Amino acid sequence: MCYRCFWPKALCWCNSLQPMPTRTRFVFLMHPKEFKEEKAGTGRLTHLCLPNSELHMGLGFDDSPPVQSLLADPGNHCVLLYPGRDAVNLSETQGAGSEARGASGAEDSRTFSAGQALRDQLATRRLVVILLDATWSGARKMLRLSPSLQRLPRIMFTPTAPSRYIIKQQPQEGCLSTLEAVHELLLVLEKNGLDRYALPDQLLGLFDRMQRYQMACAADPNRPGYRRQAYSDPAGRRKSRADGGNRRDNYLKLKTPSEGLGSGPRLPV
Repeated sequence: MCYRCFWPKALCWCNSLQPMPTRTRFVFLMHPKEFKEEKAGTGRLTHLCLPNSELHMGLGFDDSPPVQSLLADPGNHCVLLYPGRDAVNLSETQGAGSEARGASGAEDSRTFSAGQALRDQLATRRLVVILLDATWSGARKMLRLSPSLQRLPRIMFTPTAPSRYIIKQQPQEGCLSTLEAVHELLLVLEKNGLDRYALPDQLLGLFDRMQRYQMACAADPNRPGYRRQAYSDPAGRRKSRADGGNRRDNYLKLKTPSEGLGSGPRLPV
């Protein structure tokens, strides 16, 4: 076992990972189940690709010295990547107020102002993005147990593509793996001139490689966990429309596919 990437030594990822320097500090807060039980989690692989990142395991982080030190540092501007009505959508901050008209124009103007306020903050401070690496219910519990995280300003983005997760079912549109969320966030940070994304193909390449290995194992009748049927195309799967799915839609204020979908941390089933 490699105790850096937590894969068997014969399948160790470490030598194939290229460091991707960023101005942004990424802080991965990992749910204990992700840390101990998840075999196809993407948070750790993403962390290993980002030298300017750190990873902490836990449920509540108000008593975590490393996390609280980051929040208390006046040189940091800490934000939580988490969707919702009050989150600033970084995909909409460029030029949103240039042609503001009517009610929608007023909303665009507010979005532009929020984006400009973020850029003003980052003129003298470092952007620190905090991500909750957990399922939807796990992320909500982590946030509930961490009032200091609840008080942080929130950011989100509009994904450029739906989730590429084949080996897991996402609960609904707009939910991404941690790796995909970081990829999308780095794209939008670069477009806003807030960071540089030097190797945009690396994370998705790792994601594809990890899934192909998992699918090959699942297709081998001599291995535990053999699947008689191949994994279906994620685009054709039915999304959750039960009460839980409706509550998530209402909370996330998701738009129709033609309008774009907001996204935040990893929120798969």
